[in-house]
Amino acid sequence: MELVPAFLEHLRSERNLSPETLRAYERDLRDFMAHLGTRVRLCEVDHLVLRTYLAQLRRRGLSRRYIARKMSSIRSFFRYLAREGVVQYNPTTMVSSPKLDRRLPRIVTRDEMERLLTAPPPGTPLGMRDRAMLELLYASGVRISELVSLDLGAVDLDTGILRVSGKGGRERVALMGRPAVTALRRYMNRGRPALLARGSGSAREALFLNARGGKLSVRGARFIVARWIARAGVDGRATPHTLRHTFATHLLDGGADLRAVCELLGHMSLSSTQIYTHVSREKLARVYARSHPRA
Repeated sequence: MELVPAFLEHLRSERNLSPETLRAYERDLRDFMAHLGTRVRLCEVDHLVLRTYLAQLRRRGLSRRYIARKMSSIRSFFRYLAREGVVQYNPTTMVSSPKLDRRLPRIVTRDEMERLLTAPPPGTPLGMRDRAMLELLYASGVRISELVSLDLGAVDLDTGILRVSGKGGRERVALMGRPAVTALRRYMNRGRPALLARGSGSAREALFLNARGGKLSVRGARFIVARWIARAGVDGRATPHTLRHTFATHLLDGGADLRAVCELLGHMSLSSTQIYTHVSREKLARVYARSHPRA
């Protein structure tokens, strides 16, 4: 089992993956290693062993998406083992993952978005913080993990530019419009100093603080956004990540170039961004069906 910790350390140091992602890799690999037990050594794993494992996962009633994720973890693990010379070849190249139906991302309507953005009270430090968070998520399309990692030096209110550290430590530029700048300026001038005074000063550089004056965590930020989604009466299936989907879809609906949206989202390729064009096409189809006399 010492190979799994070595692989996880490789992912942490070389690919700068988040703790949450590393835990998912660890769970997947521990499950696979438990399946192998003492009967099969890693150097003996072939495509037949892998297919037997996939069949077992199906019998356990796991979804195709969950099985595909486990298989992705195993593929990465064996690529690492092959590079390190632990195995002679990568057996996962001979096994296909379950085919997945590509799910369209859920988005929030413009009316719902307006209700959400104006839900937090503007007169309290926490209300100023929450409104700034919501405005920034919608204006820039940043992930919630990227939001809480922002420090004061990453924000330029005069130009409306953010320097964001994304997946794998890749830095990109994100933009924010006037409402987000206004909300963020109010929070930074009035709300944040009040929150900082409640703590020990250890989070002096962090942009978003919790109620005790410490740095806001990813879990705390998710809870805050989910609470306002519920209070604003937004679609109950919406999540904090829905705001990122909404950002991309509303940009494309407004005529933005797909490549520009890809860069703003921090996607490595256009294929990751193209799913949002399907959402826009669905909207066009609904408009056509509602408006054309021969539709």
